[in-house]
Amino acid sequence: MKISRRAALAGLAAAAGSRGLKGLTAFAQNPALPTTRVASSAERNVAPGPFQPTWDSLKQGYAVPGWFRDAKFGMWAHWTAQCVPEQGDWYARNMYIQGTKQNKFHVANYGHPSKVGFKDIDHMWHAEKWQPEYLMNLYVKGGAKYFMALANHHDNLDCYASTYQNWNSVKVGPKKDIVGIWAGIARRRGLRFGASNHSSHAWHWLQPAFGYDPEGPMAGVKYDGYLARNEGKGQWWDGFDPQELYVGPSIVLPDGMTSATEAEAWHKKNDGHWYETGPEKYPGFTNSWFLRTQELVDKYDLDFLYFDDTEIPFGETGLAVVADFYNRNLKKRNGKLEACVFGKGFKPEHLGAAVLDIERGRSNEILPLPWQTDTCIGDWHYNIDTFERHRYKSAKTVIQMLADIVSKNGNLMLNIPLKGDGTIDSDELSVLNELATWFPANGEAIYGTRPFKISGEGPPDVVTTGNFNESKGRAYTAEDIRFNVKDGRLHAIAMEWPDQDASDGVRAICERGDEG
Repeated sequence: MKISRRAALAGLAAAAGSRGLKGLTAFAQNPALPTTRVASSAERNVAPGPFQPTWDSLKQGYAVPGWFRDAKFGMWAHWTAQCVPEQGDWYARNMYIQGTKQNKFHVANYGHPSKVGFKDIDHMWHAEKWQPEYLMNLYVKGGAKYFMALANHHDNLDCYASTYQNWNSVKVGPKKDIVGIWAGIARRRGLRFGASNHSSHAWHWLQPAFGYDPEGPMAGVKYDGYLARNEGKGQWWDGFDPQELYVGPSIVLPDGMTSATEAEAWHKKNDGHWYETGPEKYPGFTNSWFLRTQELVDKYDLDFLYFDDTEIPFGETGLAVVADFYNRNLKKRNGKLEACVFGKGFKPEHLGAAVLDIERGRSNEILPLPWQTDTCIGDWHYNIDTFERHRYKSAKTVIQMLADIVSKNGNLMLNIPLKGDGTIDSDELSVLNELATWFPANGEAIYGTRPFKISGEGPPDVVTTGNFNESKGRAYTAEDIRFNVKDGRLHAIAMEWPDQDASDGVRAICERGDEG
């Protein structure tokens, strides 16, 4: 059954009408902004300063701050309600796609998505055993010099006291300002603090919530994405609008499908596409996203902001966020720009406007501009199966990655996934404790260093530079050594325990008399 985009839109109209959803979904925003179109930069309250919301302005005025180049190693709490089921990544999406592992788990443990949707998983997230002081102590002992909290994921719940998103962790679930608590604790320990923002993709990523089972006893029954605010009377979500969370129907599974396999393929092709534009039907979402992000930066005085996007999300709207951040940071830091914004896959002509981030990947050479790898020891969201099978990255693997990345002018941001209750498991604790043993003796070869003229010795370990290549690298041997310099001293890190001939790598450097 081949479904065209036009047919999909026709299905959208029919489906929306079947549950009485009329008009535009309401999104909290500044009443001065337009409601029927995306606001222009001139209409937004962008902080005054030298940076304008254009690529040229950002690139010409930006330089990566020294603190980031010195820090080298950060840790990340990629923690949302999606950690509650302990079933790994993309739970909030896959629970609505019949036949997936997470959908089967959800039906068996919570109920059908028409009755128990992701909004209810948000409600189940209590963070009842969370000890952020204890965790931050582990992160600091484990070598972290900066820390990142997750502000929101594609599931669209803000994990902070958000004025412009009613679905936030202060009002729903933990009833705590997660970002604010992390911020205070990190800064008391001298760490730079930032947040990750993944919410620009919520509008298409959550579209399976507007689907149905193609097969089985509940075939054709619409999921909870179609619930309206007035249907919450007497429920725990009374007063909340599910449409604000799920962003309204835009790319909806057409009626009449009878194959779960076919429906899954349709989702992958249509709402699974990685859009970097906002939803045409709901310009209020884009306007609200700007306000949510601007407030996040300003309220918590971020040192850095991470976007899970190719380049910067939402075109001019995203550029306005970056310009606003840079200008505010300049003013708060007495004219010294110390802000970082991370994005992925920058076009060559845009490099330098922000910091390149490579997700679960590395570079195969020294890059001219400082950059960052972000990765995780397991799944981004907690997965009990990874623990039970003891499949986390080892501390040794993390250290090898760090040494390689630093030798090529990069930093490493590492996620240690938390359970829904806020705890880590014994294997994760072991990784942190091993890192805490390594850094006191070896940190001087990492922190504050700069790349040498060559990154190291040994054959290339990854063929290309890019996202998701970390699993394609070869195993290291005693031939592999990574170099960097600090205060006129050359540091050499052996990637495996040296044998009798391991000094050959250092001799190769010494033979390059022109290299210092």
